[in-house]
Amino acid sequence: MNFIISIIIAGGAGWFAGRLMSGEYGAILNIVLGLVGGAVGSFIFSLLGFKSSGGLIPQIIISVIGAVLVIWLYRKFVKK
Repeated sequence: MNFIISIIIAGGAGWFAGRLMSGEYGAILNIVLGLVGGAVGSFIFSLLGFKSSGGLIPQIIISVIGAVLVIWLYRKFVKK
């Protein structure tokens, strides 16, 4: 059940990150990038010693930060 909730949070984080960054790719791509960003954000924050298991709000924040990073990287290297 936690896995499904994490997917929903990461998808929402991708959509929100796309809105924050004035996304021009559409909601579906932002959600997919958010799913990847949620995993990236969790990985990066775990390397820094932070855990997202503290609750819903920290997990959302970490997912949004990861999604913003992945969208930025996508814009930088893939989209020309």
